[in-house]
Amino acid sequence: MPNALTAGAPFPQTDIARLGGGTITLGKPERAEWQLVFVYRGLHCPICKQYLSDLEQILPAFAEIGIEVVAISADTEAKAQQMQTEQGLSLPIGYDLSVAQMQALGLYISTPRSAQETDRTFAEPGLFLIDAGGDLHMVDYSNAPFLRPDLDRLPARIKYVLENDYPVRGTFAG
Repeated sequence: MPNALTAGAPFPQTDIARLGGGTITLGKPERAEWQLVFVYRGLHCPICKQYLSDLEQILPAFAEIGIEVVAISADTEAKAQQMQTEQGLSLPIGYDLSVAQMQALGLYISTPRSAQETDRTFAEPGLFLIDAGGDLHMVDYSNAPFLRPDLDRLPARIKYVLENDYPVRGTFAG
């Protein structure tokens, strides 16, 4: 992961195709001051399906504290649509994340183990909390589908950050 993003630095605004038309601009929320970007592996990942379904259930908690939530993957439009339909998702979904975009975001990248798994290179999970000024406030990277932030506690923890003006951490450069 040589291109990991730096906490506290400007988040690289990235346009990605939006399911239903248009684009999602990562790093520039449309309906709130802050943006929370969930990167998921794709339709082929059963853990992602459950995680996005669980995320859908807590969207009101994020909206209540002024956080716009989006989910993105390298899936094709058809696969992103299938994920939305199967999981009953209402959150904005971005698709066709390119390898160059994955690299720019510092994500771990995997190739399919077989054609039965999926048909393209994909990003491993990532989570980015971007503040109202466009800076990366918190980041979480994983190189496998099994390690992800606990969704049950995440809204309350981010609420604490907002209410207490909690500073960006992890900025020591040596």
